[in-house]
Amino acid sequence: MLLLLLLLLITPSTLASECVPRTFQGDSFVCVCNSDYCDLPGVIKVPAAGSHTLITTSRDEHRFSIQNGSNDALPGEGSSVVVTLNHQERFQAMMGFGGAFTDATGINILKLTEESQEWLMKSYFSPEGIEYNLCRVPMAGSDFSTRPYSYDDVEGDVDLVHFNLTTEDYKYKLPFIHRAQELAERELLLFGSPWSPPAWMKENGMFNGSGGLLNEMWQPYADYFVKFVQAYSAEGAPIWGLTTQNEPLTGFQDWRWNTCAWTAEGQRDWIKTTLGPTLQAAGMRHLQLMVLDHNRDALPWYPATILEDPESNQFVDGVAIHWYDDDNTGPEVMSELHSLFEDKFLLYTESCDGWDAAPGERVILGDWYRAESYAANIIDKSSEFYKQPMFYSMGHFSKFIAPGDRLISSTVSSGYEHVRVAAFQHGSTDTASTIVLLNMGEDMETVTVDVRGSQEFVNFVMPAKSIVSVLVNMAATAH
Repeated sequence: MLLLLLLLLITPSTLASECVPRTFQGDSFVCVCNSDYCDLPGVIKVPAAGSHTLITTSRDEHRFSIQNGSNDALPGEGSSVVVTLNHQERFQAMMGFGGAFTDATGINILKLTEESQEWLMKSYFSPEGIEYNLCRVPMAGSDFSTRPYSYDDVEGDVDLVHFNLTTEDYKYKLPFIHRAQELAERELLLFGSPWSPPAWMKENGMFNGSGGLLNEMWQPYADYFVKFVQAYSAEGAPIWGLTTQNEPLTGFQDWRWNTCAWTAEGQRDWIKTTLGPTLQAAGMRHLQLMVLDHNRDALPWYPATILEDPESNQFVDGVAIHWYDDDNTGPEVMSELHSLFEDKFLLYTESCDGWDAAPGERVILGDWYRAESYAANIIDKSSEFYKQPMFYSMGHFSKFIAPGDRLISSTVSSGYEHVRVAAFQHGSTDTASTIVLLNMGEDMETVTVDVRGSQEFVNFVMPAKSIVSVLVNMAATAH
């Protein structure tokens, strides 16, 4: 939502098109797309052996600016920042990057002309764009909907005779999913997440508020999951995975939006007695089932409660996480969870920036801070849309880190905490890597990347407030 990058040079037919900048109230600028034109990064392959490609985005000037060069035999003289890679120390493989097909997304895309819609979809999903491959689909209404609804709002219909997809699916979600599938070169992985069961299945009889699923509705609601998967598959949008509940802990509050309360013990018992067996009986055990789908302050205790039980563990493949408590809860809880259940993957499934801002500040056109925020952890007129800095921030990861690429060890020279780095090895190769660097400082930095351990280097200047993706292929003769 699996292809390896080929070892080819950029050719003239795949070169990027330039940003048309416009300044609004933010501290950076947006790139303007319309019916006739849109900047696209272009098809950017891993460079030839012994060479590298630098892709730079900065607050003040650049948007996916490309520079090619040969690897150096010596480190840069007087480099302020030294990044060292260790290809022998490897960690998890990446599953992908992406967004969500929500009602709000579709509503806004439809405000554009057909030509502008095509530019937007290409920007996100095509090989010339930033190549999203992993996308979330709300199961019925969410907080990105204009109304609360489910797929069966006929009270008491426990046999789900009246289950059906809605206008929102057929108008706002499925058409754009289909176009993304057509444009994408990588396999598009879709996973469904429910915000609420039908209101009549809940203790409070409401989509929002506080309250959980009625015990007598455990089986009908499991059947509801099956019908969702079947319905989307029938519409040509096969589902790759499911989460059991979006933010299950919000349902214990008087929550404004669609929600459903689940204790960890309750989800454990529902999964092992009802949901898991129901999916299995329907021939859907291939689906990737994820638990939690909430902030990492619930790690490791919430998923651990489910996974410590062998009967529920057998049906669970991964843990879904949101980022809204990341400033308060460090990443060590994810390592702790992984050490307990090494066979389960971890996937960030939601990370909205600006959600808690005042209404007039939720979209700040040209806001570099939010791009930086994404790296560290839109649509307006009838024929124009604006590519925010966040678009390029995400693209520095989604476009250059393919599914299956593996995180490797990387360190930054001491005293430069404002420079962050993540490095990835391409697929099964041991010569090609992508290194993504974030400079959060107000000054430019001269950087040396020690690719091979004092044998091969990439030296460059990194602008202030910038993100640089380094695609590097080590010389075959030194391998």
